[in-house]
Amino acid sequence: MEFSIGNNRLRIEIGDITKLDTDAIVNAANSSLLGGGGVDGAIHRTAGPKLLEECKRVRKDELHGAPLETGEAVITNGYELAARFVIHTVGPIWDEAERSLQEKQLENCYKNSLRLALDNGLTSIAFPSISTGAFRFPLQLASATALKTVKSFLETNSFGTVVIVLFSENDYAEYERQAEQIFN
Repeated sequence: MEFSIGNNRLRIEIGDITKLDTDAIVNAANSSLLGGGGVDGAIHRTAGPKLLEECKRVRKDELHGAPLETGEAVITNGYELAARFVIHTVGPIWDEAERSLQEKQLENCYKNSLRLALDNGLTSIAFPSISTGAFRFPLQLASATALKTVKSFLETNSFGTVVIVLFSENDYAEYERQAEQIFN
């Protein structure tokens, strides 16, 4: 599924984000930046040990030892990945009582990652479905938030290509449903 937004493109597909040849891929990281499960673990395994070393340096030098805050983003090299860079962002861990705050945090994951890519002269980026795995953010709400945020960014910036890479047919079907409402 593909959409044109100004002179930009948004593609939604099923695949393996670690194999995408985009300028950057987004890592749905944990706040330590030291790797984990799901997309985070797959990216670290594929990129190789130099990614972990750079993440440790970022944590020490840029974050002064603090964890990366939810919704914020940092950039590293891609090392053994097809993508030249990895943009790490921490999505919210779902808690219904904090719904409004968490929607904003998830929106910030996409906004801050896109802004960081643009600021670094990148023209293509791939996102996973942030927070919908182990962090249990509801897929319907997460997909709507992601698509609305990306659409808004692409309407106001000359960027290039954004790809949302999904792991399963179920995730793709939900993103497709949301896209039909948002883009039509």
